[in-house]
Amino acid sequence: MTSTERYLARGPRVGIRPFTAADRQEFTTFARQSVDLHRPWLFPPDTDDTFDGYLARLQEPLREGYLFCELDTGRIAGYLTINNIVHGGFQSGAIGYGVFAHAAGRGLMSEGLRLVLRHAFGPLGLHRLEANIQPSNKHSISLVERAGFRLEGFSPDFLFVDGAWRDHERWALTSEMLQEDAEDQAD
Repeated sequence: MTSTERYLARGPRVGIRPFTAADRQEFTTFARQSVDLHRPWLFPPDTDDTFDGYLARLQEPLREGYLFCELDTGRIAGYLTINNIVHGGFQSGAIGYGVFAHAAGRGLMSEGLRLVLRHAFGPLGLHRLEANIQPSNKHSISLVERAGFRLEGFSPDFLFVDGAWRDHERWALTSEMLQEDAEDQAD
């Protein structure tokens, strides 16, 4: 398989593909190098054991995981997971994501997120994606706002993060909202 065949979708600078065991060293190295960027909101796997556990969870039927890779180098720029996928009448999932320090501030996450949204609302058949974000995580909120997510609510003590139950804002996007956004950009 060539590097271009392994991508599920490609943009101008980023391709998205599934996680593999072969990504362990690169991913964990970038996670350790990005601690100052991620804390206190995000704790991606940064050891072989935590990566292997994470990869095993991504094999569960109600999860999907994607790496955002720079097309010119193949280097991992960030990642996104869709968790708690529910099919049937709900057709929804919750996303979590992170960018690595070497790729931050370059628009690669925005491009990768758009690719995943089109994949999730297309081949995966989902209708709604939700992102729960701590209110102080301004960069993450800006990312979902740029992608067209709407603020739907506030959830006190929502997730146990960094040793405490943390409040989160609930942001969501439906497939119709993404289509409207694409149509607006065409005008």
